[in-house]
Amino acid sequence: MMEVIPVLDLKSGIAVSGQSGKRDTYTPLKTVYSTSSDPVMISNSLRQNGARRIYVADLDMIEKKGSNLDVAQKINLFLPVILDCGVRNLETFKFALKFAYKIIVATETLESVEELDRICEKFPASRLVVSVDVKNGKLYAPNLDLTLEEFKDKLIKLNLPEIILLDISQVGTYKGFNKDLIEKFIDLKTSLILGGGITPEDKEKLNTQGIKKVLIGSALHNGQIHL
Repeated sequence: MMEVIPVLDLKSGIAVSGQSGKRDTYTPLKTVYSTSSDPVMISNSLRQNGARRIYVADLDMIEKKGSNLDVAQKINLFLPVILDCGVRNLETFKFALKFAYKIIVATETLESVEELDRICEKFPASRLVVSVDVKNGKLYAPNLDLTLEEFKDKLIKLNLPEIILLDISQVGTYKGFNKDLIEKFIDLKTSLILGGGITPEDKEKLNTQGIKKVLIGSALHNGQIHL
């Protein structure tokens, strides 16, 4: 059975949607799960429809332009939140822990591999999820001097229970998941949570390949994919 994890992007206190990570063009989210863009209302509806947890990205925190942490904390009271709030190092990870049940350490914002090691040494693996952010087929990690393959080798050594493989280029495009990426990470398939442009057809194919967890945003909110 495949787990569909809903995606909710937050900006200025509301849920928003967009394509390919172009955050300046994001607009208020229209979803079949609510008549408004209120993230708490949407999350509660998702829970009532079968969601077991939710991926929340605080775009303002990621871009250092504000915070939606109070909203994420409210959602976490009734639906466990996997939170991406722009963790850079051990200190910012520790701060984020009070707002969600799992905190994402994303390559987009991580300061260094050493900080990832510090986080993994200090906190249980059950409280963190590493997000391998990919853009145009390459590791998106402005502060890390590593290739996608080198970072994958690092993850194999860390042996984490959950790893997000997020193709930012495909987000909101309905073009399907990057199949080359799956091939590169297939030896980590039991840990993978795939995200980025997943279609209903992808969902079935991924299930047969042994991928059991997916992040779904646009296709879930427009009713193409169900929980």
